[in-house]
Amino acid sequence: MTATLAALEELVPHGVRARTIDRFAFAHDASHYLIIPEAVVAPTSAEQVATLLRASHRLGLALTFRSAGTSLSGQASTGGILVDVRRNFRHIEVLDDGARVRVQPGATIRQVNARLLRYGRKLGPDPASEVACTIGGAIANNSSGMACGTAQNVYHTIESAVLVLPSGTILDTGAADADGVLRALEPRLWRGLSSLRDRIRAKAESIETLERLFSIKNTMGYGLNTLVDYDRPVDMLLHLVVGSEGTLAFVAEATLRTVPIRPAVATGFLIFPTLADATAALPALVATDPAVVELLDATSLRVAQRAPVADAKLLALDVERHTALLVEYQEADAETLSARLARAEATMTELGFDTATEFATSAATRAALWHIRKGLYATVAGDRPAGTTALLEDIAVPVANLLPTCHGLVELFDQFDYHGSVIFGHAKDGNLHFMLNENFDPGGTTRRYRAFTEAMVDLVLAQQGTLKAEHGTGRVMAPYVRRQYGDELYEVMQHVKQLFDPHRVLNPGVLLNEDPDAHVTDLKSSPPVEAEVDRCVECGYCEPACPSKDLTLTPRQRIVVRRELARAEEAGDAALARELRRQYRYDGTDTCAADGMCQVACPVHIDTGQLIKRLRGQRRGGLSRTVWNMAARVWGPATRLGSGALTIAKHLPAPIVTRTTALGRALLGPERVPLWQADLPRGGRPRRPRPADDPAAVYLPACIGSIFGPALGGVGVQEAVLALSQRGGVRLRIPDGVAGLCCGTPWSSKGHTAGYETMRRRVVGRLWRATDGGRLPVVCDAASCTDGFIGMLASVDARIRVVDAVTFVDEQVLPRIRVERPISRLVLHPTCSSARLGIDGAAARVAAAVAKQVDVPVDSGCCAFAGDRGLLHPALTASATSREAAEVVAAGYQAHASVNRTCEIALTRATGQPYRHILELLEAASRSA
Repeated sequence: MTATLAALEELVPHGVRARTIDRFAFAHDASHYLIIPEAVVAPTSAEQVATLLRASHRLGLALTFRSAGTSLSGQASTGGILVDVRRNFRHIEVLDDGARVRVQPGATIRQVNARLLRYGRKLGPDPASEVACTIGGAIANNSSGMACGTAQNVYHTIESAVLVLPSGTILDTGAADADGVLRALEPRLWRGLSSLRDRIRAKAESIETLERLFSIKNTMGYGLNTLVDYDRPVDMLLHLVVGSEGTLAFVAEATLRTVPIRPAVATGFLIFPTLADATAALPALVATDPAVVELLDATSLRVAQRAPVADAKLLALDVERHTALLVEYQEADAETLSARLARAEATMTELGFDTATEFATSAATRAALWHIRKGLYATVAGDRPAGTTALLEDIAVPVANLLPTCHGLVELFDQFDYHGSVIFGHAKDGNLHFMLNENFDPGGTTRRYRAFTEAMVDLVLAQQGTLKAEHGTGRVMAPYVRRQYGDELYEVMQHVKQLFDPHRVLNPGVLLNEDPDAHVTDLKSSPPVEAEVDRCVECGYCEPACPSKDLTLTPRQRIVVRRELARAEEAGDAALARELRRQYRYDGTDTCAADGMCQVACPVHIDTGQLIKRLRGQRRGGLSRTVWNMAARVWGPATRLGSGALTIAKHLPAPIVTRTTALGRALLGPERVPLWQADLPRGGRPRRPRPADDPAAVYLPACIGSIFGPALGGVGVQEAVLALSQRGGVRLRIPDGVAGLCCGTPWSSKGHTAGYETMRRRVVGRLWRATDGGRLPVVCDAASCTDGFIGMLASVDARIRVVDAVTFVDEQVLPRIRVERPISRLVLHPTCSSARLGIDGAAARVAAAVAKQVDVPVDSGCCAFAGDRGLLHPALTASATSREAAEVVAAGYQAHASVNRTCEIALTRATGQPYRHILELLEAASRSA
């Protein structure tokens, strides 16, 4: 393998990762399969991919393209070379005022839709995994979703693509002479596609089968319907690649047509006595032209009743055989929506429902209804028995066959003892998802799973359905493609694969597989490892939000490497365990920002940072704990010492200070000594008590503002809050002993529980007295510290309420002051803490008062400064902010703002522009001339 790695490094310089931790981390995806790759390669261009493909058969390499790894059917696993296309293929270009968009495969659907939003457009496919799944994966699986049906899936909205064929040929199918270029460069492929087209069209039985299967959602096998739908080989080639799961070509770039956003929405949750009643109502409901009709069976409703947002109606229901339909209408404006509901009223009345009471238009109510539907996966997966794997499968049948199919699935669940399994899905499309839990522990048997799968296949095919509607064929259904299509069409599919990929280098064994046991080979177990993360289903939803995703590991990868470490220890493989543990120190522990944003994205609400903090605490020696415990006792002097050091450093020659701290890091380790750089500010001003008669709140300035001084030209957020409050006639009290108070993050982030408890006791005592026993709210001026104080106080005294200064000023001060000198254009960076606190709306309102135009970068995310991570590991912050910084610098702004001092330092470092707290900018803009 050494020679192969050397050859790969020559083909893709600096893009090959073959460390043990990389191979095991990338081996895991959202499916229930696990195969360890030989190496992970991250090419930077279509030309590099072409070079890889040309060399693949010469080097004996099998290549599998991997993007987000959210696929459930086993498409992104390989024992060969895993090609990571997410890291370097993320460019998005909006065309024709949003009517079209040109996208590279590593961009997520949510990122693309965020750029299209200002044009009132979006992508057609709307999969539930849109937060994480990428364009590459959507094309590979022909993604659809809840509202797009079959008319707006990738197959019907893709216009052209830049493809890299297994031969290394790069073809732009959108070029005017694309068909001629294909014929000239790939004559065998061009002729072969023409021949297969004629073969299909000559057989009425083949056309009938394809028309039947593709009249419903169908991602099983290759999309041979393209041989009927298109005449030119280049068009057939493009649409065969859609849904081909990376087995035919690499999509380096795609141009897709978009669809209009219909912002006027009404959502209803209709509960029927039985499944039969619900399915009987479908034809009448579909005739009213809803955008969405989602089905939830009785078990789903019982699960939904456990959700925190379950409404009174659902909670009061004594679920027996009930079934619910979540129905949603989407229109261009409120008037059209009202007319739509009026036309549907007769149908609803006949079904026993009232559109006036059953359908909600408020965003909050609709979100709660959708949470019932979308939360099913989280609830079932989160409650699964320890060590089991959650399997989410999907099928589609003609809508008329929905009822017997549901009944058949329920009978199979009972027959094979899959208790608690749920059925839900896109009823309008006859598309059902069902979820069950299975144990794939090594040494266990797959007899039950095999037998269930065989019976399920028989059931679906007997109902004229397809075994895969949305999730792609993958390993899980590859052995059954022939059974669904028959020998003739299966043989055509084999010819398609042979034409495109004669050397079988692309994703072998996926989509077509003659091994009848392929679907029960290389199954993944989920051994319990740590209580904080055992519920992880490895879906990958957390990864786009992770600031270390382009540097080291993501939350999913941090978890799966812990699982691999547990497997190695259980198997007695001491060498593997030692290697994983050594590499995990930096990749897993040191470079985790522990910002909690993974929990926001996670369907089962896992905060991987909690695990990392505990692991950091276990690593700390006695001296470290002693020092930090002492710091908790003398925090006031400690912050003054830090502030003084920064101020002194600012007056010394920068190279001397940087070299000195670098030497300290080399001697004592980067986790112990921060790296000083010239862009750090001077020290801040000390915090001092401030008495006030009849105050409106207790003001607790964050200690980070006393350590790090304000940006150049700024007064600092503490002075800004005091000036704004005085200007608005709002009195604030700063408590006694304020210099020694902290939210505890410096201790909790390092796992120092004793120091944290010391600080917590002091904070509670001081604030209890300062707030008159909880009568007054506490106002903090750094979002991360506000978040920290809320967490600190929630466990001991909920009577002390903490609000962020942005919210306080928005509600109490902003209505009482006048902006004298507004800024023309401002960029606002929302932080991870502001997102968790829900104060981004308040920050936006304050910013709108300050500036005529306010922009939030589409690529904004956690800056990863994370207390002191940005000082200890600057590469983490540089990686986390690179895309946002590029967007900000390219746009050019008069002012740059955020809501947290360390985040402002990080963005200043990344962009070269001074970021200040939004309240500083408000204070300056409202200051009298």
